[in-house]
Amino acid sequence: MEVFFYGLFMDSSILSKNGIQSTNPRKGYLENYTLKIGNRASLIPSKGGKSYGLVMTVNSDKIQSLYAEASVSDYVPEEVEIILDSGEKLKATCYNLPLELLTGTNESYAKSLYRLAQTLDFPKEYLDEIKQMSQKPDGTTG
Repeated sequence: MEVFFYGLFMDSSILSKNGIQSTNPRKGYLENYTLKIGNRASLIPSKGGKSYGLVMTVNSDKIQSLYAEASVSDYVPEEVEIILDSGEKLKATCYNLPLELLTGTNESYAKSLYRLAQTLDFPKEYLDEIKQMSQKPDGTTG
């Protein structure tokens, strides 16, 4: 199945540690959604927003097992249309946390996601959004 990852699961080594072999990674984005980082990443509807990530082909049974784990069990699958870097549109499953369950902040997660997004060469404006989430309210990162 095709899955759109937008958080740290974009890192195939994290998926591998969880027993998931991903293939055919493709960069793309989901329109009209914005990334928010609470305790973990989530996408919230936002007119005009763009959330970047990777579409990967994964085994459906394995991905269901991954999202059965306690730390991500509240995430629900939804079908979305991703616009790939090539311009092609692709239907994929996106696991997302319902807005009412998005709580807390996690600077460490945001910093890790920022580094990963840099490695994936996502657009500067998107990197800037993630960087803001990795900072304390006073603008520091430490």
